[in-house]
Amino acid sequence: MSRKFVVLGSALILAACGGGPRLGESGDRSVTIVGAKSLPTPDRRDFIGNDRPYLIGPFDKLTIDVFGINDLSAKQAQVDASGRLSFPLIGVIEVAGHTPGEVERIIKQRLSERFVRDPQVTVNLVETVSRVITVDGQVKEPGLYPVIGRMTLMRAIATAKGADEFAKLDDVVIFRTVNGQKMAALYNLKAIRQGNYEDPEVFANDVVVVGESRARRLFKDLLQAAPLLTTPLIIALQR
Repeated sequence: MSRKFVVLGSALILAACGGGPRLGESGDRSVTIVGAKSLPTPDRRDFIGNDRPYLIGPFDKLTIDVFGINDLSAKQAQVDASGRLSFPLIGVIEVAGHTPGEVERIIKQRLSERFVRDPQVTVNLVETVSRVITVDGQVKEPGLYPVIGRMTLMRAIATAKGADEFAKLDDVVIFRTVNGQKMAALYNLKAIRQGNYEDPEVFANDVVVVGESRARRLFKDLLQAAPLLTTPLIIALQR
């Protein structure tokens, strides 16, 4: 089945406006120039989440404290596969997709309705397995890493203990799904370090691949037209 690549790269616009070859048909692939400098940001539908609020997901572990009530303090609870957890007195509550602060308010409301007058509730994240990125390829410790707060591409690679000694730093791909659309972006870490363009933010469910030639093949027909020195290459994959 043929694959259509929708290219979102401002460098390609400049290339197309020049006197060089016009980007269009390439074998069984077609290229349409749209123009953008970064991957779109996923929303709540793409993953259940700058300092953006953390959204609780299945199998996350929380610590819940109700101030002044020993039997309801330092309670650890794990979210089940359906996004719910059980807490004394109030039973089962839906927590997936909520921030810890929102869960605090839910528990406070439930307790104050029948059991505790003006309860002071604190909810803290202990461990997350629902919001992770995958870092693979030429890094020292490939694997799954949690995303808490704001994480960028450079920080993600540093979390994996950095790139290998012989890693291809001009060959780093981020795979992402936005509103059901699979996308990929090719970055040059040297250009980011030199300040040629911003260190892009990564999000839960992203896959970062460092120095992997198979991932780079998606971009092979475009690299001559748009070098990565001033902007990344970003494509949408459509079957």
